[in-house]
Amino acid sequence: MLKRDQSPAPAQPSPSGRGQGEGSRPAPDVNANAIPPSPHPDPLPEGERTVRRPTRRRFLTLLAGSAALSSFGLPRAVFAAAPTERRFIVVLLRGALDGLAAVPPLGERRYAELRGSLALPPVGEADGCLKLDGMFALNPALAAIHPYYQSGELLFVHAAGNGYRTRSHFDAQDLMESGLGAKTGQSDGWLNRALAAMQPATGDRRLGIAVGGAVPLVLRGKVAVASWEPPGLKQAAPEFIQILSRLYASDQLLGPALADGLRAQNMSSAVLGEDMAKGPQGFGPKSFQPLAASAGKLLAAADGPRIAALEMGGWDTHVGQGSVAGRLAQNLAGLGEGLQALAEALGPAWQQTVVVAVTEFGRTVAVNGSGGTDHGTASVAMVLGGAVRGGRLRGDWPGLDRLEENRDLRAATDARSVLKGLLRDHLGIDAATLDRKVFPDAPGLKPMDGLVRA
Repeated sequence: MLKRDQSPAPAQPSPSGRGQGEGSRPAPDVNANAIPPSPHPDPLPEGERTVRRPTRRRFLTLLAGSAALSSFGLPRAVFAAAPTERRFIVVLLRGALDGLAAVPPLGERRYAELRGSLALPPVGEADGCLKLDGMFALNPALAAIHPYYQSGELLFVHAAGNGYRTRSHFDAQDLMESGLGAKTGQSDGWLNRALAAMQPATGDRRLGIAVGGAVPLVLRGKVAVASWEPPGLKQAAPEFIQILSRLYASDQLLGPALADGLRAQNMSSAVLGEDMAKGPQGFGPKSFQPLAASAGKLLAAADGPRIAALEMGGWDTHVGQGSVAGRLAQNLAGLGEGLQALAEALGPAWQQTVVVAVTEFGRTVAVNGSGGTDHGTASVAMVLGGAVRGGRLRGDWPGLDRLEENRDLRAATDARSVLKGLLRDHLGIDAATLDRKVFPDAPGLKPMDGLVRA
């Protein structure tokens, strides 16, 4: 088994043009004031018909009711506030990403033989892969994020699992988001438990921002959060909204939700401007880029949230997966372009940002009879951001000579060790709390060191 803890490659200039973020950063402020619950104002008070710059308190309280105005659209973003200026973003790649295609081990002697028609061209050939190190390369469809690797802001953890053994999407996604190795009936997510650990010991514990539809399990729990989706439906006429507001003004449940939702719409417009009207731009791979760009703008706002979870589907490539072209290449391109848009939208806040992308499991090494791959075991995790000590691969590499059940890449790293390392070193959550509360069934799993800049 190959150890992958080498030093970073020589850094190139940052693709964001903002340097490498070296030097000390202040510790997270875990004593920030808690946010009081939203009041029940007049639905359309005088003076609120024009957009004004929100304060942090208004951003947290007014957005909490906007689920009443949610629209339909994929993918989805979920936000939460946190008592820190550092940004932390989780990208859930739903459907099981083929890690051997995203970051192919071209240096493996049996790589081309085992992958068959899915094998990618070597570095330097037409449509060839992009160089990472002597063993691994990057799928050319992910070219948009290659400059971040070169500048030392992107790293990969290959052969990553999540501490469980299942090939069921439903069970695996639940376990990935709960942070557990086995189903126990626990109904909250590891990121929500991490948020709870960051809050003050006293005061109102509500830090969430409700900006849309259903919340994924990873952010469900005691800290109230909800999701935001780019608007994809026709705008309602102002007269209809006014009638609806008057109708529910005296309703103790719907009145406050509708009033806060209307104000939240104005507030989001103040941050996103014309981008609010663009919509999700379809349901395919290209829909991730506008969502990620909008998420970046909201996270960059001085009064905005600091934690987000984004979702992107389409990774279940049983049929017609392809190599340099095909379904998977299109999805990888959408992911890469979305992550690039997120980085650009964050602006200077990028230097205080960590993005981690994870998937529920990997895919089989060999191609199946339909030109695709089936459910496997290990995949690859990506860690990206101005605060990341990148330009390298981390974790151990088990090789392709001995496969899991003679079909899958074996898991050599529990991705929860990566998450523990990021939560400890970037968000300041101590190791004891991570063991007891955030990942309670993995107390002996050591956080991975050296993922973020000192």
